[in-house]
Amino acid sequence: MKALIVRGGWEGHQPVACTELFRRFLEGHGFELRVADTLDVYADRAEMDSAGLIVQCWTRGGFTDEQEAGLVERVAAGAGFAGWHGGVLAVGYENARYQHMVGGRFLFHPGGFVDHSVDITGTDPITEGLGGFDVHTEQYYLHVDPTLDVLATTRFHGTDDAPETAGAVMPVTWKRSFQAGRVFVTTLGHGPSDLTVPATRTMIERGLLWAAAGV
Repeated sequence: MKALIVRGGWEGHQPVACTELFRRFLEGHGFELRVADTLDVYADRAEMDSAGLIVQCWTRGGFTDEQEAGLVERVAAGAGFAGWHGGVLAVGYENARYQHMVGGRFLFHPGGFVDHSVDITGTDPITEGLGGFDVHTEQYYLHVDPTLDVLATTRFHGTDDAPETAGAVMPVTWKRSFQAGRVFVTTLGHGPSDLTVPATRTMIERGLLWAAAGV
């Protein structure tokens, strides 16, 4: 199966270094990798038709109508789509079809980098054997689709810049069906150090395989 990695945008999220962390994992599971550093690949019908899994790490900016249609329609037709943090949640704010497919959008991260806990919710193969864990990174406050299959959450305790968030419980990791396709998202993963946290990496690796399994 072909996995298409689309990376770029704001360099603060280190899209190359972050996606490279998963190269060997994907190749070890039999994926043929294609890496694109432009969103124009979404408008390339031949490239999209051959992609069984799309891994996106692209922060800021948006999609042209043609790019958005190429991506959303390929996932709707059965491809998997997966990504983390701002690479999927802080891009395409004006692209309603993309926002609906992903199921959430980044608003802000109160307090910047803060200590907080990630709580596993229910039972699912993606989180099997994982318990709650602590992280020091950005705690994403989101707008989310109520139909998500939430796998992990975090509770906000309020910060000086956003005391009103105290008590809010927000999704951290989720999966969802999108017509014939599958979508996996986690808010974790600001940079390589976040992605190498064992529980975070395990969730993402399993999420990549789950997203691709629908093809």
